[in-house]
Amino acid sequence: MFSLHKIPLGIYEKALPNAFSWKEKMLAAKAAGFDFIEISVDESDERLARLDWDQKTIREMRELMDETGITFPSMCLSGHRRFPFGSKNPETRKKAYEIMEKGILLAQKLGVTCIQLATYDVYYEESDEETKALFLQGMKDSVDMAAKAGIILAMEIMDTPFVGTILRATHYLREIPSPYFKIYPDMGNLTQFSADPENEFELGFPDITAIHVKETKPGVFKCVPFGTGTVRFADLFKKLHDLGYAGRFMVEMWADNTKPCTMEEAVADLRAAKEFVVDKMRQGGYTV
Repeated sequence: MFSLHKIPLGIYEKALPNAFSWKEKMLAAKAAGFDFIEISVDESDERLARLDWDQKTIREMRELMDETGITFPSMCLSGHRRFPFGSKNPETRKKAYEIMEKGILLAQKLGVTCIQLATYDVYYEESDEETKALFLQGMKDSVDMAAKAGIILAMEIMDTPFVGTILRATHYLREIPSPYFKIYPDMGNLTQFSADPENEFELGFPDITAIHVKETKPGVFKCVPFGTGTVRFADLFKKLHDLGYAGRFMVEMWADNTKPCTMEEAVADLRAAKEFVVDKMRQGGYTV
């Protein structure tokens, strides 16, 4: 059962094998000791189709949450990498708005309180002043929609220089001052783009809604095993603890979908990651 007296620690959906059913994913996360799953709506057709889940599917998902105790308090809505607000193609921008509106409505139905945004003006196109202006307008319109639904939109501190630091995110926070527009720092990404991530956390602290715990190394932002990269986890947890951060942490890692995986193997991988993170949190002063 969820407790208001402990730091919530979740796991990214993509850390669980694609072949698992939703019930298997939830049970594996629970068996490994996680409190929640961050659901993914990425740029693939398969996951974008989740935006059109019917009421029967929504009801089944809510029933699984009740049965397992694993919920979806946050959504990684990275479909905008393929359909960005900053695109010069009006049809692409139209799709970006459609994804945003459907994402907010799906979040309401699933009980998601925070949608993590992929903060790219464009990804597969060249960035310039026009794409940046279009992106800013897209953010303004998105926050307006999200506010009406009571859903927080949080810019992820990304794996590209565009918004690779909290300092770069503050430009958008100033342009769109809203209680429904916040930031979602990623320890791994921030480490690669900032020489002083502790100072970055202090700079953006009032606007942090959740934090990704991910390992990275120079030039490599995905699938870096914990303990093999350059992220100073204990130092970063200490800074957050000293600042008084008591919100959600979400462990970001990826399952190896190139080979079959049993429930026992999946739980073992998740548990090992959790033990690594919890150890670093304790070194930073957290009681976990």
